Amino acid sequence: MNEKFEHLIERAAELLARIEAILPQPLSAPDWSASTAWRYRKRSSGHGALEPVKHVAGIRLSDLKEIDVQMEKIQRNTLQFVQGQPANNVLLTGARGTGKSSLIKACLNEYAAQGLRLIEVDKADLVDLPDIVDVVASQPEKFIVFCDDLSFEEGEPGYKALKSILDGSVAAASPNVLIYATSNRRHLLPEYMKENLSYTHTEDGEVHPGEVVEEKISLSERFGLWVSFYPFNQEEYLAITAQWLSWFGVSADAIAAARPEALVWALERGSRSGRVAYQFARDYSGRHGGSATR
Repeated sequence: MNEKFEHLIERAAELLARIEAILPQPLSAPDWSASTAWRYRKRSSGHGALEPVKHVAGIRLSDLKEIDVQMEKIQRNTLQFVQGQPANNVLLTGARGTGKSSLIKACLNEYAAQGLRLIEVDKADLVDLPDIVDVVASQPEKFIVFCDDLSFEEGEPGYKALKSILDGSVAAASPNVLIYATSNRRHLLPEYMKENLSYTHTEDGEVHPGEVVEEKISLSERFGLWVSFYPFNQEEYLAITAQWLSWFGVSADAIAAARPEALVWALERGSRSGRVAYQFARDYSGRHGGSATR
């Protein structure tokens, strides 16, 4: 009888171990010395983990051209944050390929030696933001939670989680965490023409948005700093192209000779963005013996 009971206990323990293995586990702190940047990844089992980025992009603030106004705002806010001064969560919006995410990566490289760290979180995993904040709250470093290309469709769970973390949760925000998000949408949610009908007008001429519009604006308003990026004109595009060609080790004479090709490259893609300039520089330098280590 005792043998059967012991066998039953062993089987029950094995079963509990298997159940525990598939249940979501509390987020654990990684080896913070492994990198200056991490990605939050969630496995199919539901387990989340902070994985170190082994090869952090080496872009510097000096590599970025034609966005001086935006750079000054982001750099100032980031420096305040690193120095322990009050700083804002940031929403970077505007034209695609104009340097929004590159600027955040460059700030990481600029201030990593002063304790700045970055955690990249996909919008689908924003529901786990409270767990991430809890893990880093006790660390001496300053953490930017980076959400790239952020936008939401109706009903996505990450929307309310982000809204609560930014401003609205009963828990106070950790002083060593800020959220930097990039988006092509200023209000982060799709907007429809019919929603304009919900605006109301008072007798003195004031305009008041309806509840649906207010809800869509409310998330963006919780970011303390908005920084807008705009499409580049031809000369700005060529200046950025020249910067990237120089970065790849192309000579000044070759850079001047490359201008017509750079314009054709942009015309074929229907865009004069910084991303297009970078892609042209990679192609041109590859064909003309530039550095492959960039």
